[in-house]
Amino acid sequence: MKKLVVILCLCFAVLSCKEDVKTAKGPIVVSPDQLHASVDMVTEIMIHDIFSPPVASRVFAYPNIAAYEIMAQTNPDYRPLSGQVTDLETIPTIDSTKQVNSQLAALMAHMHLSKTLIFSEDKFEVLEDSLYGVWKNQNLEEFEASKDYAMQVAEHIKAWMAKDNYAQTRTMPKFTVDTDDPSRWQPTPPAYIEGIEPHWNKIRPFAIDSAAQFKPVPPPPFSMEKNSPFYKELVEVYDISNKITAQGDSSEEVAIAKFWDCNPYVSVTRGHLMFATKKISPGAHWIGIAKIAAKKTNSDFDTTLFAYTKTSIAIADAFISCWDEKYRSNLIRPETLINQHIDEDWTPILQTPPFPEYSSGHSVASGAASTALTDIFGPDFAFDDDTEVAYGLPVRSFDSFEQAADEAAISRMYGGIHYRAAVEVGVTQGRDLGTYVVNKLQMKTNPDLASN
Repeated sequence: MKKLVVILCLCFAVLSCKEDVKTAKGPIVVSPDQLHASVDMVTEIMIHDIFSPPVASRVFAYPNIAAYEIMAQTNPDYRPLSGQVTDLETIPTIDSTKQVNSQLAALMAHMHLSKTLIFSEDKFEVLEDSLYGVWKNQNLEEFEASKDYAMQVAEHIKAWMAKDNYAQTRTMPKFTVDTDDPSRWQPTPPAYIEGIEPHWNKIRPFAIDSAAQFKPVPPPPFSMEKNSPFYKELVEVYDISNKITAQGDSSEEVAIAKFWDCNPYVSVTRGHLMFATKKISPGAHWIGIAKIAAKKTNSDFDTTLFAYTKTSIAIADAFISCWDEKYRSNLIRPETLINQHIDEDWTPILQTPPFPEYSSGHSVASGAASTALTDIFGPDFAFDDDTEVAYGLPVRSFDSFEQAADEAAISRMYGGIHYRAAVEVGVTQGRDLGTYVVNKLQMKTNPDLASN
C-alpha cells in the first residue's frame, strides 16, 4: 500500500501543475518516473490480486515489449524485437502525417496492456486517468494521435499474445498428486494448495527455443538411505534450519531467507480463520531491482524501457524453463519428508510454496534476471535493494547483480523449502538461460556502447 500511495502522490503532484501547462503546446515530455509508476502499479495490483509467479512474469513481459517496439521505431540506438522473439511480427508503422510522440505512445500502450492483464482494472485507471488529464492539457492533438497509435500497437500485441497458449492452459486438467510414490510432491501445510500451473511449460517462450532447452541435470536420486546423497541433503535442510532459528533475530541467514521470501501464497491461520498475507513475486522483486538500477544511473525513458524489457523477457522464459522441470521431476518438498521421517513438529522458516521442489523457481529467475541486468549495467554494479521495504523488511546492499542472485538462491535452503541441489543447479540453469537471451536478442544497434 505504501508504494500505491507514493504512485498516487506522484500523479496528484503532476496534476497540481495543471494550471501552468494549460496553454503549453510543445511536445509532451514523458519521464522515466511515469514509466516506473506504471510498472509499480502493476506490481501493487498483482500483489492485491494474488498472481502466481509464472503468471506474474507474463504480465510484466507483454506490456514492456509493446512499449519497446514503439520506442525502437524512432530511436536508432535500438532494434525492434520483431523477428527476434517467437512469432512477433512487425508492429504498425507510425503515420508521419500524424503528430505521434513515440515515448508517449509507448507508455500508453504499456498502461493499456497492463490493465488488460490484471484483475483490478479500476485501481490502474486511477494512474491512467491522472496522466491522461495532464497530457491532454499539454497538447491535445499530440495526445490523441499518440493514443490512437498506441491502441493500434496494443491490438497487434494482443493478437500475438492470444496465441501463446495461456488461454488453453486455463482449461487443462488439474495436477494429480501421486500418493503411491514417496518421492513425488504432495501439497503442504497450512493450506494444502494444489500444484499451481502444471502446464506452464506449454506457454510459448519469448526467446528460448523450447521449455526444455535448458533442462537441468536431474536431482539426486530419491533415497531415504542415510548414506545417500539425497538423504544427506534432506538432513542438511533440517540441521541448517534448527541452527539458524536457534540464533533468533541475530541470524543473518534468517534475515536473508525472509528478504527473498517473495511467496504470494503465504497463508496465516488464526483460530478457525485462514487468510493470505500478500507478498511480491520473485519476478517482481527483480523488476524492482531493474528500477533501482535505472534510477541510480539516471537512465532516460528509452534506456529504462530497454532495461525493463530485456529483464522481463529473461524472467518470463526462466519460469517457463523452471516449471517444465518442476513437473517433470515432481520432487517432494523437504517439509513433507522431515515431518514424516525426522521431526513431525518441524516447520520451515518460510512457508512452502504450492508446487514441486526441483529446480528452485527463485534461483532460476534470479540467475536469468541478474544476467540480463549485468549485460545492461555492468558486472560490478553495486546497489541498495529497498524492494522489500514496503513489506516491512530492511534494505540489503549488494556489490553486483550476481551476488544478489546467489543470495536469493541460497535463501531458499535457509528458508527450509529447497534442497541444496535445487538452488545450486537452479541458479546455473537461470544464468545459462539468461546468457542465451542476452546473446540472442540484439536490442542495441551498437552493443559495444554502454547503455548509459
